[in-house]
Amino acid sequence: MSSHVLEVNPDTQLEFVLSHSEANPRCVMTLKHPGMSKDHIAFKVKTTQPRRYLVRPNQGLVAPGSSASISILLVEKDKQALLQSFERLGQPGLDHSKDKFLVQSCTAPESFSSKKSSGESSELYDALTSMWQSVTSGGSSTPIFNKKLHVRHVVQEGASKASGAAASKSIPSKLEGSSDVVVEKMSHDQLVNEYSRLRSKYDELLTFSVSLTAERDILSNTLEQTKRDYNRELSRPSEGKTSTSSSSSKGSLQSTMVQLLVVAIACFIAGMRMGKVEELVEAEA
Repeated sequence: MSSHVLEVNPDTQLEFVLSHSEANPRCVMTLKHPGMSKDHIAFKVKTTQPRRYLVRPNQGLVAPGSSASISILLVEKDKQALLQSFERLGQPGLDHSKDKFLVQSCTAPESFSSKKSSGESSELYDALTSMWQSVTSGGSSTPIFNKKLHVRHVVQEGASKASGAAASKSIPSKLEGSSDVVVEKMSHDQLVNEYSRLRSKYDELLTFSVSLTAERDILSNTLEQTKRDYNRELSRPSEGKTSTSSSSSKGSLQSTMVQLLVVAIACFIAGMRMGKVEELVEAEA
């Protein structure tokens, strides 16, 4: 092993344990100086999913014979998405994660160690940022050592059962479209099928609502354009116009007014439909 390569623990894989009770699952990675040289080693931690993970610190210096602990947090929103994937597909739904981390290390200049010993943390951070930009862009001959780690997500035992119990409590005593069927008399499979049916219907309503919103926006833009055309026709000077041009302008105004009326009616109808769809979506939710 080179004297300038940090020892990374864990060595190949970072594991995040997911549960409904714990927010922001955390994984700790340790970077240890091999101690075979007197040089400080600079490190930088990168990930393929920077919005999913919070890495602290993401860069720094490791003195000879010492180590640095890197805390990696999985954000709550992505944790919930992974748990939903687990509930649908089980552990195989999480086993094909493409998330990766990269630990880069290189020998740090002597001036960096003096900044660290003097406690100039902000200046050290800025200097490290500039150094990594220079090194990775080819502006420096300093060799870089890379260490890749894969990510694995696992669900804490009992989390799936707790989730299933919470979902069962959220199902009303009587389901829409089956008012004569009491939940207490339904089997687990029937409840799952009924829940899936309602969820599918809810998703269809949401899709329809989005489509109506787009249609409403198009009609609104058309209405605004028609208004501008109408106002432009009204503001044209009347001097010097022949009887033919006057007749043509009059016909154009009538046509514009008809278009304006049609678009206004279409917007009104779209608004009414949107209101009904939103009521249905709220009822389904």
